Amino acid sequence: MKFNKKKINVVDIQQTKKSVFATGIGNAMEWFDFGLYSYLAVIISQNFFSAVGNDELKLLFTFATFAIAFLMRPLGGVIFGKIGDKFGRKIVLTITIILMAFSTLLLGLLPTYDQIGIWAPVLLLIARIIQGFSTGGEYAGAMVYIAESSPDNKRNVLGSGLEIGTLTGYIFASILVSVLFIILSDQQMASWGWRIPFLLGLPLGLIGFYLRGSLEETPIFENELSDDDVQEEGFFSILKNHKKDIIVCFVSVAFFNITNYMLLSYMPSYLHEVIGLSNTVGTVLITITMIIMVPLAFMFGKLSDKIGNKTVFLIGLGGLTLLSAVSFYLINLNTLVFISLGILILGILLSTYEGTMPGSLPTMFYTDIRYRTLAVTFNVSVSIFGGTTPLVSTWLVHKTGNNILPGYYLTLVSIIGFFVILFLFKNTSGKSLKGSYPTVATKAEFKEAVENPKDSLWWRREQPEPEK
Repeated sequence: MKFNKKKINVVDIQQTKKSVFATGIGNAMEWFDFGLYSYLAVIISQNFFSAVGNDELKLLFTFATFAIAFLMRPLGGVIFGKIGDKFGRKIVLTITIILMAFSTLLLGLLPTYDQIGIWAPVLLLIARIIQGFSTGGEYAGAMVYIAESSPDNKRNVLGSGLEIGTLTGYIFASILVSVLFIILSDQQMASWGWRIPFLLGLPLGLIGFYLRGSLEETPIFENELSDDDVQEEGFFSILKNHKKDIIVCFVSVAFFNITNYMLLSYMPSYLHEVIGLSNTVGTVLITITMIIMVPLAFMFGKLSDKIGNKTVFLIGLGGLTLLSAVSFYLINLNTLVFISLGILILGILLSTYEGTMPGSLPTMFYTDIRYRTLAVTFNVSVSIFGGTTPLVSTWLVHKTGNNILPGYYLTLVSIIGFFVILFLFKNTSGKSLKGSYPTVATKAEFKEAVENPKDSLWWRREQPEPEK
């Protein structure tokens, strides 16, 4: 294959940063909603499952609704992924943010069980299903968009903007909920105060829709696909030809999201229901941890671009293997210092994934199958493992009475992830995306790509033979 320097993707780094912000705000919107659901899970359980006598079972049903909605994510991934690979990344991102805004608003308007009976939890489930369906295309699309718009040597640090969006959404949710708990009585919060944050979904969604409307299509999609007559690879062909990459992606998404949901979705309820902290204190502790995680995610993204994403992955996985159970043990000592330390350990180690994962997952797949393969693999893994983490953790504690078991669950997942990354994943930091020419932002980077054509098209040595 003759190297064609005209196909090198040259991007404006300032425009890329604007794209990261516009994309990240959608991620913030998604996790603002998830954060609200987590922080208000106890109140939601009392409003929508009041017919259930046991408080722990109410919470279990609430998290079950949270988990069931995740079953829609793979369907969203299939549909939006196919649209994204055929018509472009931008169109999907504008659709999904409106759907997310609508589902968040809907939850804030729903009548309770005492008002309409069994239809209340049914409508709650419908609102979560819409959310799950839209996020099936949202996060994968955001990762692909940023990865295809970023210079290769800054892909991870720019990708970390997505997870900074995640943390920002959660922080906004926690601050808002904390303020409401402070200024409103428990009765007011349980009656109507909990609805206020969800009603903000509409204006946030409109802001995100406006920002995303100004996005341009990614240069890689336009250069590699739009100008060529690319024959679409079928689903079973993808499974056959890219099975190793799919396995690595699946496992990576699992350990990332189990850690993520363990800390950001399950921990607020764990601190209240199991440890006995007030909602206000628990929310403040999680918020402080997330604020610390914002610069850490950026730092690990930058470090990943410098020393390699594989190395940073192994640092996080090794740390969680050793310290997950220790963190839960410290939390269960039930003094504010040790609780804070236990949460902070989990937050620091989660930051290794926050800074690295968004820029790494899109590198596992070739351009013509990147969106749909990543979307389906990501969402199937999230549905099985991430969305069920609060449910599984609640069940483990409820069934055994052992408050440390969620930490052992996280340890087991981290061990599996460590060996998969160690033996099956190759460092992709600083390399061009599979199926694409290098993406550069400076003349020096352009010159280096031209002078090292074999390194620029490294992926050709690993490209599988197409199915005959």
